[in-house]
Amino acid sequence: MKIPPRFYIGLCAMLLFLSGCSVSKFIPEGHYLLDNVKVESDNKEIKSSQMTAYLRQTPNAKWFSLVKLPMYIYGAAGKDSTKWMNRFLYRIGDAPRIYDPELAEETRLQIEQAVRNMGYMSGQVSMHTQTKGKKIKVYYQIHSGDPYLISRVAYDISDYRIHDYLMADSARSYLKEGARLDINQLDQERDRITQFLQNRGYYRFNKDFITYQVDTMRNSRNVDLIMQLHPYRRKKEDAPSPHRQYYLRNVDFVFDVDFADLASESLQGIDSIRSGGMTFYFKDKMFLRPQVIGDNNHLRTGQLYRVRDVQNTYSALGRLNILKYSNIRFREDLRADSAYLDAYVMLTRNKNKSLSFEIEGTNSAGDLGAAASVAYTHRNLFKGSETFTIKVRGAYEAVTGLEGYANSNYMEYGVETSLNFPEFMFPFLSADFRRRSRATSEVTVKYNWQIRPEFERTVASAGWSYHWSKRRATHRFDVLDLNYIYMPYRSETFREYLDLMDERNPLLRYSYEDLFIVRMGYTYTYNSSGATSLKTSRRNSYSIRFNIEESGNLLYLFSKAINGKPKNGENYQMANIGFAQYVKTDFDYAKNFMIDDRNALVFHVGVGVAVPYGNSKSLPFEKLYFSGGANSVRGWSVRSLGPGGYRGDSNSLDYVNHTGDIKLDLNLEYRTHLFWKLNGAAFIDAGNVWTIRNRELQPEGLFKFNRFYKQLAVAYGLGLRFDLDFLIIRFDGGMKAVNPMYTGRDRYPIVSPDFKRDFAFHFAVGYPF
Repeated sequence: MKIPPRFYIGLCAMLLFLSGCSVSKFIPEGHYLLDNVKVESDNKEIKSSQMTAYLRQTPNAKWFSLVKLPMYIYGAAGKDSTKWMNRFLYRIGDAPRIYDPELAEETRLQIEQAVRNMGYMSGQVSMHTQTKGKKIKVYYQIHSGDPYLISRVAYDISDYRIHDYLMADSARSYLKEGARLDINQLDQERDRITQFLQNRGYYRFNKDFITYQVDTMRNSRNVDLIMQLHPYRRKKEDAPSPHRQYYLRNVDFVFDVDFADLASESLQGIDSIRSGGMTFYFKDKMFLRPQVIGDNNHLRTGQLYRVRDVQNTYSALGRLNILKYSNIRFREDLRADSAYLDAYVMLTRNKNKSLSFEIEGTNSAGDLGAAASVAYTHRNLFKGSETFTIKVRGAYEAVTGLEGYANSNYMEYGVETSLNFPEFMFPFLSADFRRRSRATSEVTVKYNWQIRPEFERTVASAGWSYHWSKRRATHRFDVLDLNYIYMPYRSETFREYLDLMDERNPLLRYSYEDLFIVRMGYTYTYNSSGATSLKTSRRNSYSIRFNIEESGNLLYLFSKAINGKPKNGENYQMANIGFAQYVKTDFDYAKNFMIDDRNALVFHVGVGVAVPYGNSKSLPFEKLYFSGGANSVRGWSVRSLGPGGYRGDSNSLDYVNHTGDIKLDLNLEYRTHLFWKLNGAAFIDAGNVWTIRNRELQPEGLFKFNRFYKQLAVAYGLGLRFDLDFLIIRFDGGMKAVNPMYTGRDRYPIVSPDFKRDFAFHFAVGYPF
């Protein structure tokens, strides 16, 4: 089923119609459509891209930075706003941007001020326009001139204690002799000093106490910079006084009670207990143990006030799921020679228990199904904000294309439980270490029962893991992950298929036998913006993910020490069940380039290598790599590509052969905002999987350095994304461009595409990378 020429003709006709829709009827007489805005600079240190933030008017948005289709959609509407079709086109389109001379002049002045703030005090910005018909282009030219340089830095600080603090930390100062007189850096220095002093007891200090005095040398662009730190005044009419250092005197926690006045009388009549040097106020009873609060509290009585401790306390308390929110308030007590702060930490409880239901639709390579689950959550199981979750799930799928089976249904039942502790649960750890680590510990137990026409599979697992984060990086350490795979039933037809595969691919049967997997792993994730993927899609950022895991080494050493030789001369067993032994590592890198506020270019590379050894001739099926699908090479459906140039056959069970020990993914995606909550994407994907050991059925799937790049599959396509702020719903359609499974003309379907053969549709949640 090749794409008919009339499809392309119709598409071109629609684009021509929209591009021909006149917007002149929306441009008032004597006005112009703002067609383009460009900023140019004669100084390499002043980048034009830095000045886009000061543009008060921008042209209409372009889809994929090529065509102003939203404006043409708006132009297709009539001027009668009472018609629903016109209102609809107004809503999804983009109204023509009419050039405003006043906003243009305001833009020029703001860019000029920004240039001068960078140290180019004599800098000027000129503006000129170019009209053609009813369109206008605006050009801003930056003439920077020579910068003013700091020749000397001096400090006017009468407070000797603050003076000593700042001189001891002068190496971190942004004020350097010979540097440009950059107003932005001067303000950054004010912020740095403010935070520095607030972390040394100066509770009342703010940046307004810091000013600068600039003395210019005659007939020179060198300046003397004097930083002045003014004494404390609460009000302008108050007499100046030295800045005080505050000490924390009391730290009290108040549960589910809020009051406007911090006077001690406000807490009269409320129950309280004293523990660990802290007082806990509550009504009826406390919903958290005092030790849990102490482990998440960074405010220490008798120490200097530090804004860092306040922020760390907020962050630590925010990890406790039982808390809805927290609020820290301070009461001052000023003495003649000292200043104290009493801290009151208000804690408001979240709901203890919740019940949720979930219904989902599934599409596995064209097989439709449905699933439902119910989950119960308790957020304070042992009064330590431990989160206990139990989830029961059931799924059904109508499996098509199976021959020789009376039943063609797939059913799955599962139950999983988890218990999350908001601390590093390990013996002999100090309270200070627990407080600094910001870790959580998790215990999981899962049971899954799969009933397919070919077989039944039971998977039981249990695990213990730690999670912790530091700034933009997150870590996960799986101390123990135990999986038991049990195959109680294999149909006669499936057994015959495995027997047939024994002659070509003897490792296939290994994937459908009873098996122990006892693994240990570590995962490191870094996001340069320190935000979730929903936000990083709107800023320049990059992310890195690295994972390494091993399985079976301890069991192998133990079995070898006890048994000496493997059973039947093949492999060691535990309780007459084989166990897997392998090492596996993955690396992913994604880079997001923001072209403007509506367009971005995203690059992704993913590499994975897994090596079975010792007790295993092949990886467990769950650990094998596969290619194709919504997050890989999108011209192929999931588990239908590779390994290498392996073509496979029409047997529906052949998906088990489209797996490998090595994986490579290369993706390039152009993302653009269309209108409303709808975004678009154009992408090019490349990748494949390969095997480490030669399989008789798949000699072309063996990884070799001199040919793997020739076996890269390439796809291209378009996608739509619905951005619901909290959720991304994604639709991608991919076409094969280079198909390594074929030779000759069929190898390059981009030249002669066959829609039925070469197209794959994907539905997913979230971005692919």
